[in-house]
Amino acid sequence: MASAAENKDQNHPQASRDREIVNRLLEGTPDEPLNLAELARLRIRYCGFPGARDIQRDLDKVLGQWQMEEAELFEKTRQIHAAGPFYKVRSNKQEQEDWT
Repeated sequence: MASAAENKDQNHPQASRDREIVNRLLEGTPDEPLNLAELARLRIRYCGFPGARDIQRDLDKVLGQWQMEEAELFEKTRQIHAAGPFYKVRSNKQEQEDWT
């Protein structure tokens, strides 16, 4: 029988796109800066979100596979982002950071 909390779970509007990223992370390594940045970004996005429990579990699983604590992940990604813009898209011939 489902608990009251499970009945109130919400669907995240980015969940299907994020699921693809999480699946890549499950197969990836922390050696790639993009993987670190994506894991940190998704952990922030889903922190405290009332739903997407499968994504949250898999984000925890990736962190465990990489033998990393969240604080270490965030420290590494701060260094990545401090080096300059990381997520870029071209919009009207101008580069902008894309955090979606």
